[in-house]
Amino acid sequence: MPTQENLIPLSGWRRKLYIIIYEADTRAGRIFDMALIIAILLSVACVMLESVSSIRQQYGTLLTVLDWTFTILFTIEYALRLICVHKPLRYVKSFFGIIDLLSILPLYLGLFIPESRFLADIRILRLLRMFRILKLSRHLGEAAQLRRALLASRRKITVFLVTVILLVIVLGTLMYVIEGPEHGFTSIPISIYWAIVTLTTVGFGDITPKTPLGQALASLVMITGYGIIAVPTGIVSAEIARSAPDPASSDNRSATRLCPHCFSEGHDWDAQYCKHCGGQLPRPAKGEVS
Repeated sequence: MPTQENLIPLSGWRRKLYIIIYEADTRAGRIFDMALIIAILLSVACVMLESVSSIRQQYGTLLTVLDWTFTILFTIEYALRLICVHKPLRYVKSFFGIIDLLSILPLYLGLFIPESRFLADIRILRLLRMFRILKLSRHLGEAAQLRRALLASRRKITVFLVTVILLVIVLGTLMYVIEGPEHGFTSIPISIYWAIVTLTTVGFGDITPKTPLGQALASLVMITGYGIIAVPTGIVSAEIARSAPDPASSDNRSATRLCPHCFSEGHDWDAQYCKHCGGQLPRPAKGEVS
């Protein structure tokens, strides 16, 4: 049951700030989101360019200033996101809350561990919000269907993976016995590594069998690899077909309506309360939605 605290609506400047930051159906919200996307892309480009030694030597100072500028802006944005929701800690522990936090930490950690600043590229994950911003909610439905199919087939996939692990151990051991250290198979773990890259048809070529018996076994492993690739594909495809939604059904939900209490999405356009926690959903002011 929702508590009284959950039913308290946002009001005043917090409501306006919430609509700008979290609602993509308003003019101000779209401007904010597009500006955020541009800032994320530019910041990631700066990190990438800084990793090139010739560019770093010539423009290192400028890139450092830009990195800190973007990081400070993202820090302010993160603080504003916490201010305009009812339960900031719940946002911190949410998926996007964790991504937002991780996107600003690397540069601060870089003060103590210099190389860690390049981890700022993780902020590219913030572009996942584009699914909401650019009205791609139908693709979120397909992603949810794929997730359900993977969960439904997890036991079959687990059995398959265990079988593959046992198979590469046996094949690696056989190749170690057949070829031996003189042909590069210096240990059973190294031979298992060869079996894995060969069975998955990657075949780096850094270790190759030299004896006829070893080459015959390698050929068998490669052929088996092509057959194994089809197994997980068939398992997941069958589950997707089984869980396919009825094409005649319609979904009038809005992927951009976000609950400020539990951060769940997909509420009806005319919903006043969250269907998950019961909290009141803020409605944009008249004329804000277009």
